[in-house]
This record gives sequence, C-alpha cells and structure tokens, in this order.
Amino acid sequence: MSKKRTPEPGAGQDDAMDAAVFRTAMRDVKPLPPRESRQATVAPRSRSRPRTRKAPESAENLDQTMPLISAATEDESAAAVLSFQRSGIRDQVMRRLRRGLYPSEDELDLHGLNQTAARDRLAEFIAHSRDCGRRCVRIVHGKGYRSGARGPVLKAAVNLWLRRHLDVMAFTSARAIDGGTGAVYVLLRG
Repeated sequence: MSKKRTPEPGAGQDDAMDAAVFRTAMRDVKPLPPRESRQATVAPRSRSRPRTRKAPESAENLDQTMPLISAATEDESAAAVLSFQRSGIRDQVMRRLRRGLYPSEDELDLHGLNQTAARDRLAEFIAHSRDCGRRCVRIVHGKGYRSGARGPVLKAAVNLWLRRHLDVMAFTSARAIDGGTGAVYVLLRG
C-alpha cells in the first residue's frame, strides 16, 4: 500500500548540527524594539488641494472673457475635430485625452440652449468643477444639425470660450462612443 519512509542515517544529526550553528551565529543579536504601526504615525495625504473660492464672474467680465459669437466660422463644421492645448501640456497628455483615457469626472450637456444660457452654464460648470478638484470633464455641445445654414453655433462658441478660459489646460473632441465631434473632453487646471 503506502511505503513508509525510513529516515536516512545521520539525518537527525544534521538537523541538530544546523540548529547549533544557527544559535551560535545568533547569540549576539538583540531584537529590535517594537515600533508603532506606520498607519498610526503617518496621516493620509489628501489627493486634492484645498481650493480657494473665486468670486463669481460678473456679467461684464464674462462678456470680455467669453463673448457671444455671431455665427460659426467657415472652417467650423459638424464634422470638424476640436483640439487645443496650452503651452506646457505634453503631447502624451493630449494623446491620452484624445483616446478618452482620463476618466471623465462630470458632464455638462448644452443641447438646446441659446448662447447666453450656454455661456453662463459653462462658466458655472467650470468654476464648480475646479472648486471640487475635478481634473477631466466632458462637455456636450452638439453637432449643430438643427442650426441650418448658420452651422454649429454652440460648437464654435464652446471652442472659443474654452480657449479663453484660464482654468482650461487642454480639450479635444470626444471618442465616438462619448459624443464624437459633438462633445469635448476638457482637462482642467490641477
């Protein structure tokens, strides 16, 4: 059935000899004093810095930084891909943003709004997102199919407004699954 193993001759002596050699080598070693748990001594770091609340933008200041536009420019079309990056933003960051690899932490949908309402909502949304420590958001502006001959007015306006907003570091048109050329991923100042 099962074979019983018999110890080899001298195997017990080797174990006893190893133990004696170990004890001899360790006789001068002193144990370290117990120390506190690392978790108890190190406070957890907050991922986001506390934000200083800016005063809400006045209507006059908003007219200067985010002006209303009269019509879409000729190079703006529903299929045009939007892209912008401030100096200092690496190409690798833009590539990751274009591929949708930064998780979108919030979304604003501007469909069906006129320019004034869209501008006000966008300014509030960016300020709120910045105050909450959000880094990447998605803004849906639509493709302007119902704008007729004027072209995509909101798309052109959002393109201009985001370029002028100091808290926007970069933006690019979204992937098709997230709205394609009718939406943008926006990277906010960190």
